[in-house]
Amino acid sequence: MPDTLTMAFFAAAIPAVMLVGLSKGGIGGAFGLLGVPIMSLAVEPVQAAAIFLPILIVMDMVALWSWRNFNDRKTLLIILPGGVIGIALGWATSAYVSDSALRLVIATVTILFTLRYFWQVYGSHSNRQIAPLPHRPVAATFWGALSGYASFVAHAGGPPFQIYVLPMRLDPKSYTGASIRFFAIVNAVKVVPYLMLGALDRQNLTMSATLLPVALLSTIAGAAVVKHLKAETFYPMTYGLALIAGLKLLWDGLPF
Repeated sequence: MPDTLTMAFFAAAIPAVMLVGLSKGGIGGAFGLLGVPIMSLAVEPVQAAAIFLPILIVMDMVALWSWRNFNDRKTLLIILPGGVIGIALGWATSAYVSDSALRLVIATVTILFTLRYFWQVYGSHSNRQIAPLPHRPVAATFWGALSGYASFVAHAGGPPFQIYVLPMRLDPKSYTGASIRFFAIVNAVKVVPYLMLGALDRQNLTMSATLLPVALLSTIAGAAVVKHLKAETFYPMTYGLALIAGLKLLWDGLPF
């Protein structure tokens, strides 16, 4: 890369990786959605997504170690098959489905989902206790597939995962552990179709490697923060970040 491109690339890539690392550490998916758009200020969006995939996998390894003692096994097992289905659909239809259309659909559902939560908690009926939802296999497959699909095409699988899991009101540590395991598996599965599409070439892998120290430090920092949050802080914060994520996806998907 020429020096000017190198400077522009790192000026965009370092903050992008820091935000994704904080998200991977458990702070919230909204930060993670900012990664590819910010890096796209310096490189093409497709190349930005390819550069991010190896970084995400390394972040996953750090996050898995940080959260190795926390998980909700039933949640992970019930939503994971849908995630794999979504990746397969993303690979099979990558040449036919508009990324913008997918962003608009996910954004609309996520915004309505988060606004409903804030109305229930802080609106006129805020004194009423909201009962946690049970597992719903059909819903888990649907939202898991949408999460896997969005993750494949845009590394944006967080909001659909949250739509299914957050209403169950798991313990924050169990929720984060299950989320990290889900996306670690999803990102690992994505490697094969990305290789088949020729996205993981030597240049992109070299760029990924130069950003790994930033990725590691920011992921560890994110995990350290979340482990000290109580449920009454964690859930409003996570829903708020999901709302920001929905608004960001809406902005990205609008035709202008």
